[in-house]
Formats: sequence, C-alpha cells, structure tokens
Amino acid sequence: MKSFEANRHGGNLSQLSAVSGRAPQEITDFSANINPLGFPEWVRPLISATISALAHYPDPESMGMTAAVCSRYDVDMSEVICVNGTAEAISLLPAVAGLTHAVIPVPAYVDYAHACTAAGMTVSPLHLAENDDFELDFNALFHVLSAKPVSGRAMVFICRPNNPTGKTPGAEGIRKLARDFPSSLFVIDEAFGDFVEGFESLVRNRPKNVLVLLSLTKIFALPGMRMGVAIADPELIEKLFRAKPCWSVNTLSQVVAARALGDHSFIEETRSYVTRARRKMMAGLEKIKGLFVYPGDANFLLIRIERSDMDAPWVAKKLLDNGIAIRTCGTYEGLDNRFFRVAVRTHEENGRLIEALEAILNNKEKRKAKRNTRTPSIMFQGTGSNAGKSILAAALCRILHQDGIRVAPFKAQNMSLNSFVTRAGLEMGRAQVVQAQAARIEPDVRMNPILLKPSSDTGSQVIVNGLPMGNMKAKAYVDYKKIAIGAVEDAYDSLCDEFEAIVLEGAGSPGEVNLKKNDIVNMRMARYAESPVLIVGDIDRGGVFASFVGTMEVLAQWERSLVSGFIVNKFRGDAGLLGDALNYTQRHTGRPVIGVVPYIHTLGLPDEDSVSMKGRNGTSAGLHPDHVKIGVVDLPHISNFTDFDPFLCEDDVSLSYIRRADEMEGLDAIILPGSKNVMTDVMWLHENGMAARICKAAEAGNVQVSGICGGLQILGHKIEDPHCIESNGKTVDGLGLIDVTTVLEASKTLTRTTARHLASGLLVSGYEIHHGVSRFSAASLLEMEDGRKEGAYSEKTMAWGTYLHGIFDSDPFRRWFVNGLRQRKGLVSKDKVCGIYDLEPAFDHLADTVRKSLNMTKIYQWIGLFN
Repeated sequence: MKSFEANRHGGNLSQLSAVSGRAPQEITDFSANINPLGFPEWVRPLISATISALAHYPDPESMGMTAAVCSRYDVDMSEVICVNGTAEAISLLPAVAGLTHAVIPVPAYVDYAHACTAAGMTVSPLHLAENDDFELDFNALFHVLSAKPVSGRAMVFICRPNNPTGKTPGAEGIRKLARDFPSSLFVIDEAFGDFVEGFESLVRNRPKNVLVLLSLTKIFALPGMRMGVAIADPELIEKLFRAKPCWSVNTLSQVVAARALGDHSFIEETRSYVTRARRKMMAGLEKIKGLFVYPGDANFLLIRIERSDMDAPWVAKKLLDNGIAIRTCGTYEGLDNRFFRVAVRTHEENGRLIEALEAILNNKEKRKAKRNTRTPSIMFQGTGSNAGKSILAAALCRILHQDGIRVAPFKAQNMSLNSFVTRAGLEMGRAQVVQAQAARIEPDVRMNPILLKPSSDTGSQVIVNGLPMGNMKAKAYVDYKKIAIGAVEDAYDSLCDEFEAIVLEGAGSPGEVNLKKNDIVNMRMARYAESPVLIVGDIDRGGVFASFVGTMEVLAQWERSLVSGFIVNKFRGDAGLLGDALNYTQRHTGRPVIGVVPYIHTLGLPDEDSVSMKGRNGTSAGLHPDHVKIGVVDLPHISNFTDFDPFLCEDDVSLSYIRRADEMEGLDAIILPGSKNVMTDVMWLHENGMAARICKAAEAGNVQVSGICGGLQILGHKIEDPHCIESNGKTVDGLGLIDVTTVLEASKTLTRTTARHLASGLLVSGYEIHHGVSRFSAASLLEMEDGRKEGAYSEKTMAWGTYLHGIFDSDPFRRWFVNGLRQRKGLVSKDKVCGIYDLEPAFDHLADTVRKSLNMTKIYQWIGLFN
C-alpha cells in the first residue's frame, strides 16, 4: 500500500497523478474538503492588484484582517490572532496552555493528537460510538474530564462539524462543559462551520476558557493561502502572540481574508448549494448495496463499506483508475479500512462518483445517463459581440461534416432580429440556420431553443422552441429564465441523442459581469454540455490579447476550468509576428492560442448580426455607370437583413444601406426591409424626411420602391395596433404607395411556402413571419402554392410589397428584378442569370481557411472524438 499513501491521506493531486498515471486535471478529487463552487470571482483581480502594489504596503500585520474579524464576529481586537492556517494555532497551543493532558473525541482531525504528542502531552482519546453514528456523548466526556489522571485539567479538542464524521456537537452542551470545568481549555475547531445550515458559532456567548478556531481556506477554496483565526480570552491570545513567529501570515493572505470576511452572499450561496447537493448525494449513495452513509452537516460524507470481500483502500484504487480520488479513513483513530470520506462537489461530479461506486461494488454497468454518455462537443465563446463566433462555428460544422462526422450546431439563446422559419413552421435564429447548412442538415428549432427579438431598448419578443411566448421586459425575462433553462437543456439533450458531435456557440462575452448571474447561454451551458470552451477574439478591432487576459480575470474558478484555449480571428498580416504575444497570453492565462485565423475579405456568407451588415456598403460592385444602385433602408428595428445578401453575388449591382434622405440620391431602387417594430420605424421615416423623399421618387417614376414584410406594411396607407403589440394601441399612417391597410394581430403567422410571381411567371420560395394581417385593394403580386393571392402591386407608382422573406434568393427572379432596373435606367438587360446564390463554395472556402489556421489535432482531442 506504500504507493497508495497519497490517496490514503488525500489532497495531493501530484502524487495521485503519479500513482494513477493520469494528469492532475483528469482526476476529480473527492478527498479535499474545499468549496465545490471554487473561490469567489473577486479573488484573482484582488491578488493581481495587491501584487502590483506590494512595495507600497506596510507590514502584513496591519493589513486589516484582524479588524475584519472583529467586525464580522463582534469581538475586540485583543481577543483575535490571525495565524498561518489553523494548523499554526494548533501547534502553538500545547506550548502556551500550561496543561499536561489532552482529551480528544475520536475520530477527529489527526493533527490535534500530533501537536499534543510533539509537545509531550498525554493524549486521552474518547472513542465515539459507531452504533450511535459517532455523536458526541457529553456525559462520557464529562466522565473522562472528571476522572484521573485528567482531574478537570485538560486541553479538549472538539471539531464542529467533526472531520471526518460531519456531526456538529451542540453549542450549549459545550458551553455547559466549559463552565463545569473552568480549569480546562476547550479548543473548538469550526473550520467547516460556514458550510452548515443554521450553524451557531461558539464565538458568541463564549465562555472564558473556550478558544474558537476559524478557517477561511475551506469555505473560500483557497487552501494555499493559509488563512486562519483564533478567538479567545485576551490573556491566552497574548501568549499566542508571544509564541507565534512575526509576520507568519503574508500580505496576500491578509488582503484576501479581509475581503472574504465581508462576503456574506458567497457564504450563503455556498451553504445553500452544499445543503442541497449533500442531501441529493446522500440519497444516491444510500441506494448502493454494500454502503452505509453517515448523515452529516458539512460539505463531506463519511461512508462505511459493509462487505467482507473489499475495503476502502481497494475501492479507492479502483476509483482512481476511473479518475476519481477519495479519502480513505484507516489512519483516523476510531476508524479502520472499512471507512472512507467523500467531499460534496458539483452535481455532475457527484453523479459520476455514485455511478462509479455502484459499478465497483455491485458489478453493474454504468447506468444510462440523461444524455447517455457525454456527446463530443466544443463551444465557441467570444471576448465580445461580433468576434466571429458564429462564422467559426459554421466553419467547424463544415470541417466535421467533411471528416464524416454527423454534427449539429447549438446556441441556447440568440438575440437577433434576423430569423428564419423551418419546414415545421417554427421560428429560429438565422445564424444557426447557416451553421446547419454548413453541416448539411435541415435547420431545427432545437438548435436555437430561445430566440429574443428586441422590440425596444428594454424589451423583446421571447420565442421558445419556435413559438412566441409574448413580449417581456428585461426583468420579466430574467425571472422567466428559470423556466426557459429547462427548454434549453431538453433541446440540447434531444440533439445529443441524434448527432455524433455538437458545436455550441455562446453569446456576447462570458466576462460580462452584469449578466453572469442569470447566464444560460455561455459558461452555464458549457458546464451542462461538459464542453471545452474556445474564446474567440477579433484582432481587427484591437486589444485582443488584453481581452483574452481580462476575460479570464473576471471568470470564476469553475468557468476558467472550462476554457481550453483562444483563437485570434480576423488577422491581417504575417501571423509569425505574433509569437511574443501568443507566448505572453499562455504564460498569463495558462491557456494556449491554438490558431490565428486570417481576415477573409470575400466570405460570401450571411453576417451574424446587423453590425457587420451596416459596415459593408458597396461591396457587391463599384460605382460604375453600367451598374444599378439599390438602397436598403436601415430601419432602427431592421430584421431579416440577410434577405438582400443575394444581391452581393450580382456583378452589376451596387448595394448600400441608407439612413438619411440625402443618401437616396442616384438610387435606382429603394427597398424597405422587415421590421420588429414597424409602428416606431414608420414614424422614424416620417420624422427624418425619408418618407416624403421615397414617396416623391416613386410618384415621379424615377425609383423602384419595394417592401418586404414590415416594409410592405409601411408602403400601405395605415397600420393599426389594437392589441398593443408594438405600441399603446396607436394607428399610424404609412407611405400610401400601395392600396394596403394592416392590423397587427395577437397571433403570429409562421410558414414556409412556394409561390409564382405573377408579372414574371417565375417561381419563388421563402417564409413568412409577421403579426400583421393586411387587406389588399391593389393588384396581387404573388400566387401561393395553395392558390391564395399575396402581396400587392401599384400600377400608378410601380411600388410593390410582399410578406415573403427570401424572395430574392431565387436567381431567375433576382435577375428579372435587376433587369427591370437596368431597363428603367436605359441599360441593356442581361439575357441570362449572372449571379448564383450558392453558399456551398463559401462554406468550403471558409472550412479550408480555418482548418489551415487552427491546431485541428488539439481541437479534435478536446472535443473527444479522437485521442
């Protein structure tokens, strides 16, 4: 068993790694009783700031830790001593207490006896009864203290809650004993007290002969910082000060401890989580035949093996082979090799331990989990919006498809006005549609279970699994997330059952501290999916390496553990010049930059959001006299802006997005796009003079005016909102270029269809997403496949409009439309289709570029597809 010494004592991952042959990060350590939530987010920046200013700090003893203890526990400074972990106080006490005997109820923390024995004290253990679940028997303790050789003078160590049993002896019982034996010193170790629900600390109403030990390293998951406190009578504290080495608690520990003592919300959050997780964990362990679980109050559980053919060291070795470390308890006096202790960790890790124990003890195969085994996955998150997450997710979808892997994209929550209707008549974000196309699979709302379509600066329409749930203000949606997360997890699990790999995309940045508490799309989703995270940064914007480092600094410990590496995106130049910056990033964060993706000038794919769309005016063609100029009105609430991407493949079209009346000069066509708030947008057009300018151009016959969806409604006479969908019940005037009136209804039309364009006889396909119900008095534009007429056309103004998104995707119709503009301008029509709106070459070009730019071997290893 010598080679297994590390596991018997627990907590030394480097030794466990050597024994098991696994890397330390591959071992789930249930032997260390520290906070399963990790340390608070403020720790890293506080340490960085402290290190930066160390030269200006006074000596460590004046760093405010003592004052913080006094403030939290309402004690005087003369009653407090800060120590280098409670172990320092335990080692000092035998030398200053003036006592020759020690009484220790066992099992207990082994260093109590070690310290007393080293000081030459006689140790009298009080064995707690196994058949009484190791409860402290106050009568038995009274008897030991009363009898010889103790005779009422002893140092009594009581750990509450006890380590390793988790039992919490009553505070009032201890106070009574202390009063009964005033010549004894009662050392009460409350290292795990902060984990206990309803815990009554003996710091308050403390008898004169009681010393309380407090540890900050367990609850704040910072064992290496050695932050301990002893609170006692001033006379005893003075003796400890004289025995203690000067400055034994370093500056960093003092600064962190002072802050930690005031972080009540983190302690409450931890206590609440540990209580729930321990109960659930205990219930699962109790179902395993051959185990007896002792009910405890702390963040760990003591377990006894009730089989004669195996013991705890053997079970521990088997678990370590599976990457799980436990604390065997044969070294505790009062226990033997039947016992082991496990810490409460995350729900997922606790479940893995329970499953592994059942497999070992009862030779059962691992039970089928909710998602079977972990589905290989990887997640792209960003340093901010528009960093390129969507495009890189599409690239990896195509790469995995090329490599013969059935892959699906997934984004838990998308905020976008650019949506799409599936064949099932359900609405989802356009970005995941593009990613599905890259994977060559049918778009499915499970790939984007929650879509938020902003209708104002503070509210959005909430769409869940493709169906509208209504409009919600920000606060209402935060409350609704408690329900929405279930839909997200169900959608993800369902995809995992059908695909071999999942490529996930986050939203914005995981470092947005104002949003993290209610996150369901970034790190929380990555943890649920057990997915490694790659953080993408846009170097074209500048500050990418500072963004990488800064993002890691504001992440919690558990969030950082999910990050595998970084990707530098949109780089112009020689990537070889970035060597020093890449090395700096890895040294500072501990994570590698796994690739530098070049700026792709002619991507040929729909943009992930309207920020990119608005910055690419004129990219389809230059200002050539043989070209026609199309202007898309950039409405404040523009939606489905990708309707116009197909024009970018026409070599005789110049496409621009316009927001002012003077930008209409020289245009051959003006298109009003879809809108998420048509009531507000039509008023905006009237107020800035664009409405009058559009009407004047249309009536003069100089410009072709067209509208898609919301644009159709704007071109009509009136828009009524009796159900307050987009306003407080207003009716607004449209531009009056088509004989159409619209009423916004509570129900929403969601459909995909094929139609014939009546004027050209050409077939077009697309989808409808709208609340409006329009009454047409003008000539119809389209005949749908079910025979109904749709859209409207004005013979007087030549303006037309339709609800059909995607009408310009049809290459023949788009050429017919452009030729009409050419004829009106006096140019010769082109007699064949010139531009092919086909995303396949663009996907393959993107995949080839990204494959060459990233360390794909490492990515495949992280995904879990290949070793």
